[in-house]
Amino acid sequence: MNDDLVLRSDVDGVTTLTLNRPDKLNAMNPAAFVELRNHIDAIGDDASVRVVVLKGAGRCFCAGNDLGSIAAGEKAPSRHYQAETIDALEALPQATIAQVHGHCYTGALELVLGCDLIICADDASIGDTHGQWGLIPVWGMSVRLPERVGVAKARELSFTARRITGIEAAQVGLAVRSVPLDELDAAVATTAGQITANSSGTVSKMKRLITDSQNMARAEALLRERELPYGRPDDMEERMRAGGR
Repeated sequence: MNDDLVLRSDVDGVTTLTLNRPDKLNAMNPAAFVELRNHIDAIGDDASVRVVVLKGAGRCFCAGNDLGSIAAGEKAPSRHYQAETIDALEALPQATIAQVHGHCYTGALELVLGCDLIICADDASIGDTHGQWGLIPVWGMSVRLPERVGVAKARELSFTARRITGIEAAQVGLAVRSVPLDELDAAVATTAGQITANSSGTVSKMKRLITDSQNMARAEALLRERELPYGRPDDMEERMRAGGR
């Protein structure tokens, strides 16, 4: 059995990070966050990585923050380490996909909200359960959830701690797609393959432009895009000569 808490595999430009505490439903303790952060930092500087897939081993994606580790007084390296790790995931230049099956609660939901795309199994169970435990989010839920589903739906999900299926997650815009569990691996692989077939420069620059546009007035964002603030992709001329392939 591999003792790593987060596994990394690389195939054809797609890096898969797998949360690897299946006996604990992949609940995230500080040590798991340290391993995840180390992988994220390494990936950010790795030009061979075109897409990052985040998934969980065993029966579910992740049950959330490890309450047992909290009770035991386990500490991360710094006060906001977990939140900053999700920030780092969100800031990766590569496209990121969260592959969600089984449970995805609270801290786990905050984690996948740091990914560009979420693809779910139809029978996944997703929810913000902070209210159930008398907790307040500090990893980004109050900002990122409304960005995905709108303010009213975010309020409803957080106020009620209601779990939704992958099907409903796709319906409300939290996930981009929901498929039967036995088709989840293939669905994620197809999307990752579609992304890797395109210019990595275009993908990374589009990711930055879209992020920029969320933090400025619409007119300003339109004007900024015209100035090509991040330049053109290095492979533009080659792809144009090859007919876009």
